[in-house]
Amino acid sequence: MNALSEFIRGITKDNPIFGLVLGLCPTLAVTTSVENGIGMAAGTAFVLICSNMIISLLRKQIPASVRLPIFIIIIATFVSIVDMLMEAYTPPLYAALGVFIPLIVVNCIIIGRAEAYANKNNVFYSLIDALGESAGFLLVLMLIGGIREILGTGQIVTFGYHVVSIPINPATFMIMPPGAFLTIGILMAIVNYQKARKLARGG
Repeated sequence: MNALSEFIRGITKDNPIFGLVLGLCPTLAVTTSVENGIGMAAGTAFVLICSNMIISLLRKQIPASVRLPIFIIIIATFVSIVDMLMEAYTPPLYAALGVFIPLIVVNCIIIGRAEAYANKNNVFYSLIDALGESAGFLLVLMLIGGIREILGTGQIVTFGYHVVSIPINPATFMIMPPGAFLTIGILMAIVNYQKARKLARGG
């Protein structure tokens, strides 16, 4: 097992959104802007990294019969920390993300990686897995958030910095629920098309 390949796998083959198709609910809900996408990805990354490491560390001591409840308790602890930190230090972002911060506790990405990876591998590789999945999640949320924000408002403003603007008539529906479904649908179609081409070439 190679650490670099494990990290890259989380961004490419096992990307939470395009590879494993997990965590779609927060992805669709919060990606009205790049800033919101970064905030959700950061909170999820903190919980995923910490919970993966703790679960891996305790995996041999956790009885199989109560495995999932223990996982959820561990995950919920770190979600509570993220919730309090965001409320204290980033109130606007906390308000924008709303209920999706506490709902990280039932995010399929985190529970899925705990069950499929951290529960079966050592702490180092569980950390690498969490970092790769977090990076993949961040990149997708930034991509979707960027597309929706630029087409929906004509500009991208992140943490007070005016990143880019284009002279278009904003399509307001892009920062509404239909825009989320349209954007992720098109991106998934492109990813699946590329996968099909690779398989057709024998790759």
